[in-house]
Amino acid sequence: MSNQPYEPYEPPYEGYDPYQQPPAPQQSGWPGQQGYDEAQQSHQYTQQWEGQTWETQTQPPAAADTAYLPPQGYAEPSPYGTAGQPLPPEAPAGAWSDAGDPGERWNGGAPSDGRWTGAADPGAQWTGSDGPGYGSAGSGYGPAHQEPAAAAPAAPVPPVGAVVPAAGEDAPGYGPPTVTGNARITDAQRARAEGRSPIIEPGMQPAALTALLGLLLAGGAAVGQYALAVPLVLLQAVTAAGWFRLNGMWPARQGIALAFAGALAADAALFAAGRENAPAAILGTLGVWVLLTLVLQLRSHADPDTRMYGLMATVVSAALAIVATGHLAAEPDAVTVGAASVAVAVLARALPLPTAASVVVALLAAAGAGIAVGGLTDLGTGGAFLGLGAGVCALIGHRVASYDYPSRFVHMTAGVALPLTAAAPAVYLLGRALGQ
Repeated sequence: MSNQPYEPYEPPYEGYDPYQQPPAPQQSGWPGQQGYDEAQQSHQYTQQWEGQTWETQTQPPAAADTAYLPPQGYAEPSPYGTAGQPLPPEAPAGAWSDAGDPGERWNGGAPSDGRWTGAADPGAQWTGSDGPGYGSAGSGYGPAHQEPAAAAPAAPVPPVGAVVPAAGEDAPGYGPPTVTGNARITDAQRARAEGRSPIIEPGMQPAALTALLGLLLAGGAAVGQYALAVPLVLLQAVTAAGWFRLNGMWPARQGIALAFAGALAADAALFAAGRENAPAAILGTLGVWVLLTLVLQLRSHADPDTRMYGLMATVVSAALAIVATGHLAAEPDAVTVGAASVAVAVLARALPLPTAASVVVALLAAAGAGIAVGGLTDLGTGGAFLGLGAGVCALIGHRVASYDYPSRFVHMTAGVALPLTAAAPAVYLLGRALGQ
């Protein structure tokens, strides 16, 4: 309750003056507090960021922060800095922070003599000893601080998987791969990034699948022509898909479907024409499918380079799938010997041996398998020549499937099918030559 007498009602509100200045605060306290109060008043309506930011370089204070600095007539330096000086470091917990905001509070602990106990209130009083400053001697308005030393740049961390040379050793001739951050990087991508050889052999698992498919062909040929057609159709489908994937074209459903349809057409023509007319059935189907592929590519709206690339991939894929029909056109004994020889040769090629030694071992294994299986058929010792020829063609197909940084999917398609597909002409020609 106030002890003043009742005052009459003030005049009514006459409108808001946007340019009306707030009344100046009363001056009280120690000398020089007027400049501090004005600075505090300018800061109380401005949001101040007091945490760490991503800025790595010190910036000079804005003009609004320096407009109300205390008079510069003192002999001591100003604690709030001048334009162009870096900001002071943050004060530890429990100490006075002079980071540039005069409204900051005491951050812990009981205040002692010579310390400020107020907050952002301009009317707070100084409780310390009399004197021009509240810090150490010659410090002006705040405790002295040193300019923070520039942080030394951190040493670069090598990427995961990079080869770090030991002390005294030269760095490798190529840098680390640029895709090491990807956890799902393939061996082909790593080899390409490191500049290694584009030849990546399929390995033992695709070789085992090739051997299994070869044994199915050998068993189907021993049973009959229609039984042979079942694994042969599977071989032609994998061949059509594998060639497109080997050329980096995926999914390419239309091209794969077109090539596979050509293979089925060749099989049907062979069944219709008979084994004695096999060359006409195979070559006629191949010619028709090349013409069909050319017509379809001419109707494409893609650019000329893309159309040419698609035309070549489709023609080669269809040709390989149709050529695989040679297994169906060859003599059953020749198919049995040739498929078994390819299976053994691919398994021997996948052994962890030097390239030259592996090739020699694979050819010897193919010839040995030809002799062994040929002894069970009417070919006899002539199976060695057929097995050797089929083994050579199989290694050529194996080499093609290993070229140009193939992926795992290429190994499981082209790496499985191309050795058997490439051996089909040798099986047909050598079988007819040795059977006469």
